[in-house]
Amino acid sequence: MKKIFVLLAAGWFLCPMPSHGAETAQARMYCLSLQFQEAIAISSYDGSQWSLDLTTLSSGINGELAPYFLTTSYTHSAYVQLYNDLWGMSDQGAIGLNVPDAGTNAEGYPDFFDVSQGVTNLTGSGVLESQYFYAGAAALEAAWNRAAGSSTGTCSFSAYDPDNPYFSLQFNFAFTLLEYTGPLSYTPGSNSVSAAVNLTQTGAPANTLQGPIVFDKSSTDRFNTLTNEPGVWTDAALQPVVFTNNLFLRNTTLGTNYYGYMEFTAGDPNPGESGYVVWVLSIDDTNDANGNGIPDFSDDPVTVAPPRPPLLALALGPGHLLLTISGDVGHTNVIQELNSLTATNWQKMLTLLLTNDPQVVSLPLPSGRTAFWRVLAQ
Repeated sequence: MKKIFVLLAAGWFLCPMPSHGAETAQARMYCLSLQFQEAIAISSYDGSQWSLDLTTLSSGINGELAPYFLTTSYTHSAYVQLYNDLWGMSDQGAIGLNVPDAGTNAEGYPDFFDVSQGVTNLTGSGVLESQYFYAGAAALEAAWNRAAGSSTGTCSFSAYDPDNPYFSLQFNFAFTLLEYTGPLSYTPGSNSVSAAVNLTQTGAPANTLQGPIVFDKSSTDRFNTLTNEPGVWTDAALQPVVFTNNLFLRNTTLGTNYYGYMEFTAGDPNPGESGYVVWVLSIDDTNDANGNGIPDFSDDPVTVAPPRPPLLALALGPGHLLLTISGDVGHTNVIQELNSLTATNWQKMLTLLLTNDPQVVSLPLPSGRTAFWRVLAQ
């Protein structure tokens, strides 16, 4: 009769001390500025063509309609540049537009800036001022439309010359919401949260933003109030995008959302364009290791104790071996085998989740050889 020589061993697997590893939340970052393409209008007076561009630059065109850029009377404003192809006349001025209220999404942010939410025939007041084209300021009523799921929409308005009732222009703009989404990985800490983003622009997947960001917890309200440290991300071209520090708050009504401004001081999250400085970063974290209702993102780190070393017993069954494992229920146990104690290449035979204490596992009889087994709990 052949004899079977058995060595049984047990231990922890990569758990030498209590620890808390990296976790993943979902991030969405959107710009408070809108990007406008050039609009063309045909004059009702003489059939000439007018072009209208928006910009926040003192020189050049970047298409930006920015929040409270020139005035607080309207939610958004910009410089304008007009050109008439018939007269060869250039004109400069300014525009103010109120972005309409389209309600709020689940995180409490305006639906207008949420790509997943559409807007249909919403109107907002405005004004167009030009040094030569209008005698003063022309009042506007803009109509906004954008399909749900699309980052591009339209803004249309008619401009009238108050000194010439026969003269009007109908401008139809295409505008884009600038939004990035993607995972935010983080490691909780008692006083700060170390994180990293991997974001992709909605509707333009070639545009990406990646890099670290550290959030310092408030000493008086560490679960709900944080401040990000200044830092640097990189875009798809590996160019630096620099941001400063801002306050981040936890949405205590929703519970799982954090939000704050991202202000970029160098580089530009909007590829190829200057401006577009102020964004909103929203972080959704559903991880709650201790079930106390505070996401792990801002909660005190939860230390996870390693499982106790399992106790092992081996018995001979009919044509097989019966390995009994006594250990902590809910932990994974890895059974490994070796043919010689002089070797080091332990081979994994089986991975199982301990659902009972003890739990019996069937092992095949080794054929004409010595066998050694060990069990690692993790």
